[in-house]
Amino acid sequence: MENKLDYSIQAVSRKQKKNRIIFSQKVAPYIFVSPFILSFLIFFLYPSISTIIMSFQEVLPGETKFVGIENYKKLFNPHFYAALRNTTIYTIWTLIILIPLPLILAVILNSRAVPGRNFFRSAYFIPALTSTIVVGIVFRLIFGELESAPANTLLKLLGLPAQQWTMHWGTGMFLMVFLASWKWLGVNILYFLSGLQNIPKELYESAEMDGAGVFRKFFYITLPLLKPVVIYVLTISIFGGFRMYEESFVFWQNQSPGDIGLTLVGYIYKEGFMNNDMGFGSAIGIVLLIIVFVINIIQLKITGAFGKEG
Repeated sequence: MENKLDYSIQAVSRKQKKNRIIFSQKVAPYIFVSPFILSFLIFFLYPSISTIIMSFQEVLPGETKFVGIENYKKLFNPHFYAALRNTTIYTIWTLIILIPLPLILAVILNSRAVPGRNFFRSAYFIPALTSTIVVGIVFRLIFGELESAPANTLLKLLGLPAQQWTMHWGTGMFLMVFLASWKWLGVNILYFLSGLQNIPKELYESAEMDGAGVFRKFFYITLPLLKPVVIYVLTISIFGGFRMYEESFVFWQNQSPGDIGLTLVGYIYKEGFMNNDMGFGSAIGIVLLIIVFVINIIQLKITGAFGKEG
């Protein structure tokens, strides 16, 4: 009987000790962040290290050979230059459209004077919920090569010649930027709306008492207080621009004439999976990672995101 009692006391003691360890202020934070740490190690760090190693190898089915920097030397070719040019110009155009326009629309939709503003908020966000592939098919039907396509019919009504939209660089770039703008406009509007709703109304009321108009309130109150949101949207837009793939794929399926729709991610897929050159595809991916990292560091430095708060 005493042995059973001693055993029960020891079990309770071990359980209490275990609970003290788990729920202690030192251990509990690590337990809560462990899922993120594990997912980071498994899904980001390990693939990144593997990709870096693979970029110095020639990876063929059943054969792996170290080739040094040969994969990086192969980057100096017209296809890579075309992919880099297309991706950069696409990113610039999306930044020009998907930052100022959503900001202006968010300011308008944040006003109580706008009737049905909740409806418009939902309407602008609906495209983000749709599949890019499905929308791309619809866009291909609208901007078809035939003169009877809706877009060409509209051009003829305006007295303009019909276009072969996916056969020329300018019209192809227009299609990709238009599709991205249509899809992601509502998302950026929501980002800016969340920032606008955190701006104290008293600031606008004080400005109105001092005689400030709409533009003065926008440039001296709205923009400065929305700076963190603008920096965030700018950062994710740069990432989104350089990782773009779907907008190109739905129009050309990696077979665009003269590389007019080739992007860096599309080039990775083409070399790594279609041509079975995983080493070269990894090298392209590492260069893309470096480009995005450097550009974002520069823009964060320019916008003052690294500045110390006073």
